[in-house]
Amino acid sequence: MLQLILGGARSGKSRLAEKLASDSAFSVIYIATSQALDGEMNQRVAQHQARRPTEWGLIEEPVELARVLRENAAAERCLLVDCLTLWLTNLLLLDDSRRLALEREQLLDCLDGLPGEIIFVSNETGLGVVPLGELTRRYVDEAGWLHQALAERCQRVVLTVAGLPLTLKGTAL
Repeated sequence: MLQLILGGARSGKSRLAEKLASDSAFSVIYIATSQALDGEMNQRVAQHQARRPTEWGLIEEPVELARVLRENAAAERCLLVDCLTLWLTNLLLLDDSRRLALEREQLLDCLDGLPGEIIFVSNETGLGVVPLGELTRRYVDEAGWLHQALAERCQRVVLTVAGLPLTLKGTAL
């Protein structure tokens, strides 16, 4: 089963995804896409680590998400990817402008054949004003297009607001 959990900053999306992974009764591998490049991000990473059960596996991969999913998906396994918008940011900041399209295509192409359960967490950033700056506008556009393509492929899509899940597609929580 493929699930997409969307929400704003501090909306409860990661906590919901972690609960769904724990409730799956599968072994869990947490796939972290962030890069702790400053003190504030180190604190965020530490908060996420403190919440996770110690028996969960961890893979840190900021760019090659499709490869990691193909290598680790299994029938009795839950992969929790947190988060897609950090992954997207990592790709946007690379010197190779073609890499984003390549990695996005590989991600979308690999999903149909993956066994087990996969939960994607992502920030919904398209609900506000159009941002200033070319890179920021591109980020919002790319995130929106990625979310639409993933939502089409996922069996369940949930939007979290103030810690409350609203099921947009699939079986309600």
